[in-house]
Amino acid sequence: MKTAIFDLDGTLVDSLADLALSINLTRGECGLAPLTLKEVAVCVGEGARVMVTRAFPEVPEAIDRLLLRQREHYRAHLLDNTVLYPGVQETLERLKAQGWALAVATNKPAAVTFPILEGLGILGLFGAVVGGGECPELKPDPAPLRLAAQRMGKALDAYDWMVGDHYTDLEAGRRAGIKRCFCRYGFGDARGETYELALDRLESTAFDCGTARAL
Repeated sequence: MKTAIFDLDGTLVDSLADLALSINLTRGECGLAPLTLKEVAVCVGEGARVMVTRAFPEVPEAIDRLLLRQREHYRAHLLDNTVLYPGVQETLERLKAQGWALAVATNKPAAVTFPILEGLGILGLFGAVVGGGECPELKPDPAPLRLAAQRMGKALDAYDWMVGDHYTDLEAGRRAGIKRCFCRYGFGDARGETYELALDRLESTAFDCGTARAL
């Protein structure tokens, strides 16, 4: 049985607008100007603390307090604008029907990861979900990927895949010794990391027979 581990933000879901809303509501409380979606995008991918630190360079001494406020705002607006990317549900359903073991490994806190997956109707497609805080390390460390596989009773091998839109996903996959699929449609950055497959839309046929095709 082959395994595919997916990132969340920028890979399965387009969550940028809601992340930006939570940041800008918090910035507004501080009397700071809002950030653009592009500015928020470069803050995302390495965990909530890093995101908030990057989004509030004006007040580095207040990051702990701002992180709490951003989380409160985000929980209140998790699914205002967040949607699945085109092809995601169909791809997951087809891979699962073909016998693939599917998991999510994200740096997004677990407390908000599960409600998003459930709210968008795809939680039941995964054999394991590992969110930020459930593992001592975050991606690009491969530990979250290995924990996801362990929860499914598997050991990762060279036939398995890490699917994501950011260098953290690609590096984690490389360090775990598995194949990497780069989702070009997301809001991350490969930052020089290599990959076996690049997609502009998630398609299950791209993984057929373990082949790598750029679509």
